[in-house]
Amino acid sequence: MAVWTVAFVAGWLIIGLPTDPLYAFFWLWALTVAWRPHLAWRVHIGFARDWLPVVILLAVYNFSRGFAYDENTRPHVTELIDADLWMFGWLIGDQVPTVWLQERLYHPDQILWYDVLISWVYFSHFFASLGAAVILWLTSRSRWAAFMRRWFLLSAAGLVTYFLYPAAPPWWAAEYGHLADEVARVSTRGWHAFGLHGAGNLLNLGQHAANPVAAIPSLHTAFALFVVLFFLPSVRRRWWPLMLAYPLAMTFTLVYAGEHYVIDVLVGWAYVIGVFLVVAPGERWWAARQARRHGGRDTADDRPAEPVDPDTAERVSR
Repeated sequence: MAVWTVAFVAGWLIIGLPTDPLYAFFWLWALTVAWRPHLAWRVHIGFARDWLPVVILLAVYNFSRGFAYDENTRPHVTELIDADLWMFGWLIGDQVPTVWLQERLYHPDQILWYDVLISWVYFSHFFASLGAAVILWLTSRSRWAAFMRRWFLLSAAGLVTYFLYPAAPPWWAAEYGHLADEVARVSTRGWHAFGLHGAGNLLNLGQHAANPVAAIPSLHTAFALFVVLFFLPSVRRRWWPLMLAYPLAMTFTLVYAGEHYVIDVLVGWAYVIGVFLVVAPGERWWAARQARRHGGRDTADDRPAEPVDPDTAERVSR
């Protein structure tokens, strides 16, 4: 783990934070090997097998720009602006929240403490859901499967929507004259406060290459809420406010940084709720079907046993 940590920090400083799917997959895989180096290689190869569909979906998502957007694309712009004005314009002087926040918080010549915090919160999107999935893969394969079913459906629903309803974010709307005020894209400027100018290299490159009219739904805030809702039932209620603060922090980050409107966030949250409402009944139906198929016996008994961690086996024997 010490070797992995030194290598990761070096890669972070030289290449950039791992926001590219293949690059992130490499570090996550290396992390599982470093955490359990005593296991057989066939177990470590199993990680690549299980995660290959995830990498493929993320790669398709990243390359969607070439299919969902070109110079002839006419994205939806005014509907999103009108929605935010309808919700908040009466309260903040007939402005969209992004413009209102940047007028009060954004200082082009000065990076403040919240700019640094915003860069970290924004980056957490590329780590939170996949990091949680890795922990589940290491500790509970059944919960990992449940997590990934929801993750896949949420990702696929967002990707399909980007094709069917291309929508422009605030920074794009301002750049092309749909917003009278300027909007700066400030999601990665916090790294410069520490002299980590290369930390956001891959992230900036990804922003340049990604589909620029994929504003609705906001999958950044959708995944933030998704991770929290998945683990919320297994956490004591006194920790719920702290956990729920994460999707709220992501919402503030995205709106202030010019990446999304509030309506994008609300639609993203609706997608998350829809995914949970769809998948849970489907899982119950499948479990009941399998139970009938096997004559009421627990189908878990029919599955081949997974490789047992020697440390776990020793603890159980004690």
